[in-house]
This record gives sequence, structure tokens and C-alpha cells, in this order.
Amino acid sequence: MHLLPIKVKQLPHAAGLPLPQYMTAGAAGMDLLAAVSEEVSLPAGGFAVIPTGLAIALPAGYEAQIRPRSGLAAKFGITLLNTPGTIDQDYRGEIKVILVNHGKNSFQVKRGDRIAQLVVAPVVRVEWIPAVDLEETARGEGGFGHTGRR
Repeated sequence: MHLLPIKVKQLPHAAGLPLPQYMTAGAAGMDLLAAVSEEVSLPAGGFAVIPTGLAIALPAGYEAQIRPRSGLAAKFGITLLNTPGTIDQDYRGEIKVILVNHGKNSFQVKRGDRIAQLVVAPVVRVEWIPAVDLEETARGEGGFGHTGRR
């Protein structure tokens, strides 16, 4: 398997926290941890920007996607706003995660909690070709439920 070298800077408020890592041999994403100094209470319906204490230097041609953790969503109704979040190749600031609580109870974010996943993926850039007509397909312009519920 090809390993992509990426520089990572751990900011002072992340001291003592491990770097993101794959939790299983087949995992596509690495868990991001909350680098909070004090517990953050996320009320039902509320959201907060949670620091990870990490900054990265992605190589040209790649992005990092910030995605929700399925366990937090299924058990507590915790997910991400702006998902998937995109870390562009030229961004050098701290990675932060926008958590939202869709659950019925308050949720506590503690230092070191696994709050999101980071997936690094290649980026394809496009060149737009203006056209008057597009090739026909069987689907055509059907969208938003055009195939029915079953």
C-alpha cells in the first residue's frame, strides 16, 4: 500500500494528544481528537467549533475531508455541519471541527475525544467546455426522487 507523506504540526494546546491514526487495517479515515482545555457542553440543537490542535501541509493534488463519526451520530445524534468539510492543499491553519447536536440531550466534548474522521483524497480539477446541448441519457433531467420511493 502506498503511504503519502504529509507534514503535520501539533499546536501547543494539543500537547500530549496522539496524532490521528487509522483504527483498523482497512480504515479509510483517521480519527481527529478534541484539543480542548476544558469540557465543552453541546446542548440539544447547539453547535460548536472544536479545535484539533493540528495543522497540515497537504501535497499538491490532494485534499483532506472532515467527516462525521458514525458511532457519535447513531448513539448521540452528534454530526458535523458543513460535511464533508474540505481542507484545501494550500491551507496551513488549524483544523477545526464544527460539531452539531441533533440529539435530545446535552453532549459533553472532553479533551482527547474522537470527534471526526479525516480522509485524504486526490483532487481532480476540471476545465469547463461551454456547450449548447448535452448528450442525451436514459435519465435525462429527472432528479429529486424521480425513481420513486421503492
